[in-house]
Amino acid sequence: MIHEIDEALRRLLAPAVTGDVAFDAPTRDWAARRNAPTLNAYLYDIREDVARRERGAYAERDAGGVVSRRRRPPRWFRLSYLVTAWTSRPEDEHRLLSGAMALLLPHEVLPDGSVPESVRPLTSSLPISVAVPPAESRSLADIWSALGGELKPSLDVVISTPFPVTPVHDVAPPVTEAEFILRGSDGVPADGRPRMIRRTGTTAVGEAERIEGARGLKGVQGGGSHSGPRPGARSGAEREAGA
Repeated sequence: MIHEIDEALRRLLAPAVTGDVAFDAPTRDWAARRNAPTLNAYLYDIREDVARRERGAYAERDAGGVVSRRRRPPRWFRLSYLVTAWTSRPEDEHRLLSGAMALLLPHEVLPDGSVPESVRPLTSSLPISVAVPPAESRSLADIWSALGGELKPSLDVVISTPFPVTPVHDVAPPVTEAEFILRGSDGVPADGRPRMIRRTGTTAVGEAERIEGARGLKGVQGGGSHSGPRPGARSGAEREAGA
């Protein structure tokens, strides 16, 4: 997933530079080997966007609309890139950074054509921010110190992306047959023997409960029989939850 976001950012920045868009750590050794104008987008931080975390699970349905699998919601992560320009003259570097800003600022989300295919089943919108002050727990000066280089003008570019969470759980097949035994309010069938209702099909339990409910209401009003599900039978709500 991360490498696909790298490629999306590369395509977005490429028109700003005649040279290359690199993702290497901009250390002194790397800078010494550079021999062409370069925009460097160094991924220096990966953090979960906890404000977007969701609980529970959601259902995946097949072509017929039946729930076939359940999975946990994806977790969102903020990928932070340190974008810098590298040429032989500071003026040219500033020109490259200006071009990068001109390409990035019009977008609050990645353009549709830049969204990776692997992300599209989860979302079609990947937020992007440019030059927003980093969190207090991060300091760009500390990053440059860790890299062993001198402080340079840079753009802090942050792209938020979902990451799927496994495992995915297959659900049991839908209930296609149900049996109900109808008895009187005292537990004894009104006509001296149990009445059995059998329904088949994808709405089996729903049909049986409808009939059962109608007989139960009649029994309460007129003193007749009252219905109840056979122990172990699943209600319509339980069937929907299991489906």
